[in-house]
Amino acid sequence: MSRPPDGPDFSLADVAREGLIERPGAEPPSHDGTGRVDLSFTVHSTTDDGTEVPPTVRGVRVPPGVTVFDAASWNGIAIDSTCGGHGTCHKCRIQITSGADVPVTRHDVRTFSPDQLSAGWRLGCLLHATRDLAVEVPPLTTRPKAATVGIGRQVILRPALQKRYVELTEATLADQRTDLARLTDAIDDLELTADLHVLRRLATVLRPADFKVTAVILDEALVDVEPGDTTAIRYAIAFDLGTTTVVGTLLDVSTGTPLAVASTLNAQQPFGGDVITRISATMMDPAALGRLQQAAGATLADLAGRVCREAGVDPSDVYEVAVAGNATMTALVLGIDPEPLGVAPFVMSVSQPPTVLASEIGLSLHPRARAFFFPALGAYVGGDIVAGMLATGMDRDKRTRLFIDVGTNCEIVLSDGETLLSTAAPAGPAFEGGAIRCGMRAADGAIEVVKVDAHAEEPDAAVTLGVIGDVEPRGLCGSGLVDAVAELVRVGLLDASGRLVPDEEAKGIAPALADRLSLVGEERVFLLHRPTPDTEPAECVYLSQRDVRELQFAKAAISTGWSLLLEELGLEHRDVQQVLLAGSFGSYLSPASAVRIGLVPRLPVLRIVAAGNVAGEGAKMALLSVRERAGALALLEEVQYVELSDRPDFNDAFVEQLSFRP
Repeated sequence: MSRPPDGPDFSLADVAREGLIERPGAEPPSHDGTGRVDLSFTVHSTTDDGTEVPPTVRGVRVPPGVTVFDAASWNGIAIDSTCGGHGTCHKCRIQITSGADVPVTRHDVRTFSPDQLSAGWRLGCLLHATRDLAVEVPPLTTRPKAATVGIGRQVILRPALQKRYVELTEATLADQRTDLARLTDAIDDLELTADLHVLRRLATVLRPADFKVTAVILDEALVDVEPGDTTAIRYAIAFDLGTTTVVGTLLDVSTGTPLAVASTLNAQQPFGGDVITRISATMMDPAALGRLQQAAGATLADLAGRVCREAGVDPSDVYEVAVAGNATMTALVLGIDPEPLGVAPFVMSVSQPPTVLASEIGLSLHPRARAFFFPALGAYVGGDIVAGMLATGMDRDKRTRLFIDVGTNCEIVLSDGETLLSTAAPAGPAFEGGAIRCGMRAADGAIEVVKVDAHAEEPDAAVTLGVIGDVEPRGLCGSGLVDAVAELVRVGLLDASGRLVPDEEAKGIAPALADRLSLVGEERVFLLHRPTPDTEPAECVYLSQRDVRELQFAKAAISTGWSLLLEELGLEHRDVQQVLLAGSFGSYLSPASAVRIGLVPRLPVLRIVAAGNVAGEGAKMALLSVRERAGALALLEEVQYVELSDRPDFNDAFVEQLSFRP
């Protein structure tokens, strides 16, 4: 196309969104910018066991020019995303099935094959709705692979939730004590307080029950009076409110026994895969806070319903919940503006949130059920880490221990047996599959284990893959990414700087693997899975040079964090006696691979322990023991927070940690 002498040959409006280019032959937008456009969403979904269910169809009307992703999010239709609709994660894949030809962006070209583009596949966050469209939405991963249990400690069973069965004497003219006095006098070892709900219940319960009732007590608050002896019915739910995954565990408080556990994807996911994008959403749209709060409540309510159904428990018999979440997730579920958490100097509204009614966070349990929230040490070392420290006894063990919760925001705690230090490192979304070319969450089809044999006689045997669900590989999750990089470093196809070696050098190092080095566009890649010998590299599952860089930056941020904490206490790497890898990602990460890429100190792998869902374990402990709950609050005074951004040596330390040392 020639360029006229009087200016550029494009309209600024056509390229207002980065990467937008017109598809050859595409018609110009037909809408004049007024009124509304009609979008018809056909939403596909699956049951918990992966069985497809009939799709649902939703019609929405939106202003012209909004993205399809935003239009769906505004109307409660979940499209997969980890970047919150900013065009960087390439996860919001949709298919346009009717409507005029739609533009193709350079990001679409990188994401889809030519056949898929011709079939109408696009990234929803880059497609502006300028005309009526019919949109197919693929199934959303609602049950990612998650750790539901973790390392914990035995506790003395002394819950805040108590039940006391009493048989009261009836009122007489000689004994005209109030109903409340009659009940509190019978439980004279506690100074009970009662609210209006209980006063309303007293008059309707005592007499029909012949004054034989059970008092329901939380700490010293009388929350209900039930007819007869119901002392055996005492339930509570522990929640690990993660940014990506939420886990709920139903407990029988009378015995301390877990009855059911379930996990699901956080329904806030369409707003972004990390806390920064969700904070940004509230800053850009005043209505986003309410929608994020509603999404968090809906996620907790869904899990509560599932665990109660599985255990055959009436939700009205659940009297207390404990929530362990990072500072942003806690603020969002409580409806507290998280903006101060996202801008310097990163200040929380409160370190110890108040105990509230469970109904205030969207839960339909007992009408007076309470929700306890773990305290946070800082804006980026939140209640989930406090719960994890409680579960692992970081303040009780005299060994030198390193606690690492690997994720988008990586929290690190170091103890030398006397002093506790904590910090947070911005690792980015690589470990969740974000910003990775073929990245995906840990769900069916994700490669989670990679083994490489540089001396294999058959090329097909040179790479062995472990795939979640034992199905055809669809992408690469965080543990698979770490394995793939670690294996290529081990055999020499990735040098210390993280660069894929030239083809000729690769043939000399590992002939069985050299043919897997290819190009996608102008970028060098290593092919992990090629469905057929004729499949184009762009349609394979591969590790790209950019993916390696993303992992380098993530692991360097984390290793810089724990290195500086060790330096703060005058310790060397070899002084660490145990490394605890917490969270779902830490549970499935290969210790050997973590050591090889420098994600953790170079220690014998037996010193590196997968701690699992320790946040959930800490939440259980808080429900089963008031002593442990007090211990969680005490950690606020015991742990010193170290702000990495204040360290003048942070940048130098970060650069030093980028390399893959042999």
